[in-house]
Amino acid sequence: MLEQLIPFLTASVILTLSPGPDIIYVMVQGMANGKKHGIVTALGLATGIIIHTSLVAFGVSAIIKSSETLFFMIKLFGALYLLYLAYQVYKSDSQIAYSAEGIKQKSLFSLFKQGFIMNVLNPKVTIFFLAFFPGFLWEPDGNTVLQFYILGGIFMLQTVLIFGSVAVLAGKISSYLKQHKNSGLILKWLQIFVFVGIALLILF
Repeated sequence: MLEQLIPFLTASVILTLSPGPDIIYVMVQGMANGKKHGIVTALGLATGIIIHTSLVAFGVSAIIKSSETLFFMIKLFGALYLLYLAYQVYKSDSQIAYSAEGIKQKSLFSLFKQGFIMNVLNPKVTIFFLAFFPGFLWEPDGNTVLQFYILGGIFMLQTVLIFGSVAVLAGKISSYLKQHKNSGLILKWLQIFVFVGIALLILF
C-alpha cells in the first residue's frame, strides 16, 4: 500500500505546485484581498475534488469488476493523456502571468462557492483524475471505491495545505517570481518530467 501511496503523494504535491490556473487564482486572491480570502478560495477548490473522486471511483470501479481488459485500456488511456499533457506544457510559454489589479473583494462564502464551482465544472479535472488515479490502486481486486476515496482524500489534503500556504505567502511568492525570471521555466520542465514519469509508472 505504501509503495503506491508515497509516489502518489509525491506526484500530487509536484503537480499541485505547478503554475496552473487554480493555484494562480488562489495567489491573486491572497495578494488582492488578504490571506483569509485566499484560504477560503483554496478550500472551495479543494472541496470540488470530492465530486471528481466520486465520479471516477464509482465509474472505474464498475469497469474493473466487469473487465480486466477495459481496466487496462483505461490505464493506457491515462498514460497517453498524461504524455499529451506533457506535450502541451512543452509547447506553452514558461512565463507565469498573474495580476492582482482590478480584483474586487467578495464575501468569503462567495469565494468558497466560486472555487467549488470552478473545480466541479472543469471537465479536465475529471479526465485528469481518470488518467491519474487508476494507476495507483494497490489492490485492484479489493474494495476499489474505498481505495479511490483514500487517494482522493490524500490529494484533497495536500491541495488544501499547498494552496493555503500559497494564500498566506502570496505576496512573498509573487515577489520571488518577479525577481527570478527562470522560475517559470524550471516549474515548466518539472511539470513535464512528472507527467512523463507518471505515464511510465502507470504503464510499467
